Order: sequence, then structure tokens, then C-alpha cells
Amino acid sequence: MSTEATPGSPDSPSKKDEGAPASNGDTAARPSAFAQMSEEARRAENAEAAAAAGAAAGPAPGTHHDDLIAALRRELSDLKDKNLRLLADMENLRRRTEEEKTSSARYAITRFATDIVSVGDNFQRAMSAVPAGAAEADAALKSLIEGVQMTEREYLNVLERHGVKRIASKGEIFSPHYHQPMMQVPNPDVPAGTILQVFQDGYTIGDRLLRAAVVTVAEGGPKPAKPTEAGAASPTEASAPPTPDATEAS
Repeated sequence: MSTEATPGSPDSPSKKDEGAPASNGDTAARPSAFAQMSEEARRAENAEAAAAAGAAAGPAPGTHHDDLIAALRRELSDLKDKNLRLLADMENLRRRTEEEKTSSARYAITRFATDIVSVGDNFQRAMSAVPAGAAEADAALKSLIEGVQMTEREYLNVLERHGVKRIASKGEIFSPHYHQPMMQVPNPDVPAGTILQVFQDGYTIGDRLLRAAVVTVAEGGPKPAKPTEAGAASPTEASAPPTPDATEAS
């Protein structure tokens, strides 16, 4: 009996079987080149991500720790210095603001006060225009003068409530801070520099000079005694002379 396979039998290999591709099991066992390239790309991306995370986390523990501590201490010192400077600037600004606020409230009426004290000069002019003894002879004139005097007192009280005071000058020793000399009159009976006559009253506002008093000053007498530290007082009973920048308001 012959054992050769006849064409078409199951045991005989066919040409179709010889050229057929490998089965699915062989394909799964051998990954394609595209899959290998994708895997390498993923590995590279993971490596880059790990390197970036390490850079963001800073140096590894124990690496250059002395330099890092020194840098942090310098930064802390700089921040403390900046903070102290800022606090000092804010305190100076607050103090200057308070001083400007107080000064503005105290001297806001300077120009108005300068004009109103000129109106008050008319009280003195009105009373000085009355001849001596005329008020005693005429009851109506006496009443008029008393009314003018009362009005002047109320006028001065209103000024004082707003910080404006008249400078008491007659009989006082001349002070360049408060007085403007009109003339000098020889008078050996009083100390030199004594104010004999007041042509125009002076005023202060707060601790500043509002208007200097125009006066006549005695000369030729003995030198005035120096005021004691405890008893020294300004013509307006102020504790200190006007500030240097305080001048007559225009």
C-alpha cells in the first residue's frame, strides 16, 4: 500500500499554507516596533517629570545645609530691618499728620483775626477822641462811653475764646518779639526800654505773633533788671516767645 498523500487530502500541505502569515499567538509574542517606541517615550517623559520634581523640591536633605541656613538668616534679618523702617516711617507720618491737624485747627482763622483786630482799634480811637472830663459833664456821653467799653470787653473775650489775645504793653519792658518801636523818648525816671505809650495794640494767636504792638520806648534810664527764670513772663503771659516762623499774616 502506498503512503503518499494525495493532493487535496488533509495530510498533504498546500501552497496556501506555506505562504500564510503567523498565527495570532505569534503576533502577541513579538511586540511591534511602534509599541517599543511608545514605551521608550513614556519612560523618557517619566524621567523628565522626576527630574523636574526633584529640582522643585530643592536640594536633598543634608546638602549644603549650612549655606541654606545662612541665606535664610540673612533674608530674615533684611525683612526685620525693612519692617522696622516701615514702622518708623508710619509713626513719623502719623505724628506729622497730628501736628498739621492741630496747627490747622489752631491757626485756621489767622487771616480773619488779622482783619478783625484792625476793626477793634476803632474802640480805642473812639474813647480817646472824647476830651478829658467831658464824660463826667454829660450823662449821655458817659453812657455812650460805657457802652463802647462794654462792647470792647466782649470783643476781647470773643477773641480769647478763639486763641487771640491782646499784648499788654504799656509799662512793660520792650521785647523785639512783641513790640515795634515807633520812637524813643528820654526818661531817666524809668528803666531803659520801658514802654511809655502804645499807638496800636499787638495781638498773638496761640503761640504765634499775630500783630506787633507799635509803641514808644523810654531811653536814658537805668538798665532793666533781668527777669528771674521763675517769674519771667511774656506780655501775654505766655510761657515762650513766638516761634521764629511766626510772622504777621497778610
